[in-house]
Amino acid sequence: MESKDLDVEIIRSSRRRKTIQAKLVDDVLKIYLPENLTKREEEKWIKYMKNRFLKKRELIGSEKHLVERAEKINKKFFNGSLDFTIKYVSNQNKRFGSCTPEAKMIRISDRVAKMPSWVQDYVILHELTHLIHPDHSKKFWEKVNEYRYSERAKGYLIAIGMNRDEEL
Repeated sequence: MESKDLDVEIIRSSRRRKTIQAKLVDDVLKIYLPENLTKREEEKWIKYMKNRFLKKRELIGSEKHLVERAEKINKKFFNGSLDFTIKYVSNQNKRFGSCTPEAKMIRISDRVAKMPSWVQDYVILHELTHLIHPDHSKKFWEKVNEYRYSERAKGYLIAIGMNRDEEL
């Protein structure tokens, strides 16, 4: 994450009742607020929106690392034969990853970015394997279990709240 602070512009609206929005325009974070917020509420929302944006910016920076990691796993476990797109998403709260084999699209929960590298690798391998085996068949698990830390990573994910029967 960049150490420089964001320039912020506050835009108040009498028509805005409840919603708060932020977007980056020409390197300025514009925060749209209802006109009737107290100074304390306004400061709370400004801080929240700045932190949210900076977190997203940091995640985008780490996405390059995610792609490099996935390519490395592709080479090691699939001889580089898989064609796919992979990215972090912030809207997966019950899963750590998902794969749409038809679109060759893999989405990894942004929560995974903060996990140990051996867990990240397991989640990536799990989703890459779905490109070949869309289900959780015996062949799917044979491939995933080629990863030396597979059982350890599953245990880690279970320990932080994943139910064994849920998908990644």
